[in-house]
Amino acid sequence: MQGISITEPGDADVLQITEVEAPTAGPGQVVVDMVAAGVNRADVMQRLGHYPPPKGASPLPGLEVSGRVLEVGPEVEGWSVGDEVCALVDGGGYAERVLVPAAQLLPIPKGVDLTSAAGLPEVACTVWSNVFMTANLQPDETFLVHGGSSGIGTMAIQLAKAAGARVAVTAGSEDKLAFCRELGADIAINYREQDFVEEVRAATDRHGADVVLDLMGAKYLPRNVDVLATAGRLVVIGLMGGRKGELDLGKLLSKRAAVIATSLRARPAGEKAAIVAAVREHVWPLIEAGAVRPIVQGAHPLERAADAHRELEASGHIGKILLTA
Repeated sequence: MQGISITEPGDADVLQITEVEAPTAGPGQVVVDMVAAGVNRADVMQRLGHYPPPKGASPLPGLEVSGRVLEVGPEVEGWSVGDEVCALVDGGGYAERVLVPAAQLLPIPKGVDLTSAAGLPEVACTVWSNVFMTANLQPDETFLVHGGSSGIGTMAIQLAKAAGARVAVTAGSEDKLAFCRELGADIAINYREQDFVEEVRAATDRHGADVVLDLMGAKYLPRNVDVLATAGRLVVIGLMGGRKGELDLGKLLSKRAAVIATSLRARPAGEKAAIVAAVREHVWPLIEAGAVRPIVQGAHPLERAADAHRELEASGHIGKILLTA
């Protein structure tokens, strides 16, 4: 079969379509005939050599796919050949056929087309696990998400609003902020022109943010601590702004606040299965009711994966970028 290989760490041009060995389903696994795959920052980090796949995972990039079940391995129940599915995968999504642990499969939500569904598993699992399972966002709390127009940001806005939270976002252009407002953001901050700490404080009568979801890492760490409310929770899920930063423990103690760093890809299979099950239980009904929807910027054919990466890195998009078989 054809898949996208990373020939060496480097820029987008190192992504090359090659002939690779087709997977075979083992116990507890299925093979999915890929229709579409999501493109994520983690794929870029892997391409650059900074995010190697977990032990035993495919070396090909790609953490989420949609398609049709092609093969069902032993010990798999509830799925049949021909089922239309989307899935969170450990790697290998940039290929015509993808090996998936059956516990990480999801049905296509009613009202969502098969291609667009490829943009759901990674963002839904990331947001639900971090914002709700880990940070325990509650109704009427204030939630700040950086990069509100990203795939994760657009999902986070919708889920937080559905949960009854007040949502603040940062983004880098008025067009992106306007889109975030359309999704339900209450506080929209242009990080190029405004101080998000002061803007959130001003909009919350100096209370601050109860939960912050951050992809920037070190660059935003001191100000994220500043913006936290008493008993606030900062969840760091990305390092776009660097790996090493100073943490003021005195501020954390005075606020009784928490800083939590998490990742999804390297979690044990059982934890991923629990997250996928929670997403199916809590997020899929919201999608089928129309309260939450996938936001897709557009799609590139599989063989043009390099173009998809260039578009992602340019950061002009809103929502998800996909690859199609």
